[in-house]
Amino acid sequence: MNFGRSTLAMIAGTLMVVLAALGHLISPPAFDPPPLSASPEFRSLPAQPSAEVRPVAATAPVGTQTVSVSARGETLRATIRYPMTPGRHPAMVFVQGSGSGDGGEFTVQAEWLAKAGIVTLAYDKRTVGYSFRSRDFTLLADDADRMLRVLRARPDVDPARAGLWGVSEGGWVVPVAAARDPAASFVVLVSSPNVSPLRQVAWALNEQLLRLHAPGGVRDLLTRAMGGVGFDFLRYDGVPALRGVHQPVLALYGTMDPSIPFVESTETLTRSLEQGGNTDYTIRYLAGADHAMRLNGGRYAPGYLPTLANWINGLPGTAKPSLPIAGATPVQRFEAADVPAAPWWGDGTFLWLTLCLAAVGYVAAPVTEMVVRLRGRDLRLQANAELWGTIRRRLRRMAWTGLGELAAVLAFITLIVLFSVNQAGAWPAVQAGWLVVRILAVVMLVQEVAAVAAVLTGLHEGWQPSRWEKSVLTGVLGGTGLLLVTAAYFGLFGFPW
Repeated sequence: MNFGRSTLAMIAGTLMVVLAALGHLISPPAFDPPPLSASPEFRSLPAQPSAEVRPVAATAPVGTQTVSVSARGETLRATIRYPMTPGRHPAMVFVQGSGSGDGGEFTVQAEWLAKAGIVTLAYDKRTVGYSFRSRDFTLLADDADRMLRVLRARPDVDPARAGLWGVSEGGWVVPVAAARDPAASFVVLVSSPNVSPLRQVAWALNEQLLRLHAPGGVRDLLTRAMGGVGFDFLRYDGVPALRGVHQPVLALYGTMDPSIPFVESTETLTRSLEQGGNTDYTIRYLAGADHAMRLNGGRYAPGYLPTLANWINGLPGTAKPSLPIAGATPVQRFEAADVPAAPWWGDGTFLWLTLCLAAVGYVAAPVTEMVVRLRGRDLRLQANAELWGTIRRRLRRMAWTGLGELAAVLAFITLIVLFSVNQAGAWPAVQAGWLVVRILAVVMLVQEVAAVAAVLTGLHEGWQPSRWEKSVLTGVLGGTGLLLVTAAYFGLFGFPW
């Protein structure tokens, strides 16, 4: 029994079609967010009232104090900046976005606001109970409430004008804190998503892939991976907390923010507040501002700090604006659609089990061979040594290709994530990475077909593999088979290319 190259090519091609069909059948529904049909009021917003952006005299001398605040499970360091002028002042706690960090990221705006007459507190984010895989917004809200109580206890703070400020992920934390602490007098939300974390991430990723002209298969790969991630907080619903916010709310969004669906975020915010009986909200869109309220990552957008200071210093009068929504007109092209949940075989746990089994199969080959040698057997003297040597070389190449495919996929996903986070990257890098990932999958398939053909040829010619040879064959061929099915699930054999 001999397999020519044309026969092997035909078999490989047939299997690739089969794997493509299998991937289509076992994969979850495609993530394809529809165009957004925004409310008519977002098609042309009125200009922001000039009084809100009038110049602020940020000239007060500023004092700084570092304090330690006891929190659940650890002690957090906080920096308070205060105007050294007589009387009681409004005050505000900065609540961070996602990731670890310290309060130093708020230094510039905290000092400016203190010069404008507002006491500010910025604290280091907790490390206990917060990680990439797990985060509890209630626990984070407890930290924010503790910091607010520290501010209200100061003799230079007017407790009736002490509130919370949250950015990005802080937009899920601050409403919880405000709902739990009615004494919080106001809420500021900056670039607050208000949709679930999973929808926000998927929307941002889709926007970045569109800008990079990425093939549709890249989005399928990433969203199928996201759908199988077992992080409970990703499907967090912040609407109940927003309904419980009864304080005046100032929400600020940038029209150049690529990270959040700002129109839907606003619609969710206003609808939730009104359902809770709160109509005291002010929503402003700042032209050219990004996720951090900066212009292209540089200086702050011109209207950001004046709007913030004028609104806080003007409370309670500024709580009921004549124009609830105003500023530059935002444009959101697509809805923040939910990522389809993965079936049980696409769940993260099952996927890791599959990869571990494949890795065990690959490791079994060299381990088995080492054990046989340690037992004193000379592999070169056994029957059919030449045939086994040929098959063994194929298996080694196959194992290296499989490991290379795993490394390429992880590197490619990392590349896309970095591009998305930094809003950088060029489309040729995405196209090249996607091509490498798919070519390696095809090479792995061809190697599997060639290795199986070599084994079948040997068996036809009378080869009787030993027990340890059977172990090696089962491990490498089986491990590669698992990787091929996994690749099919993630669309690496799909059409068009």
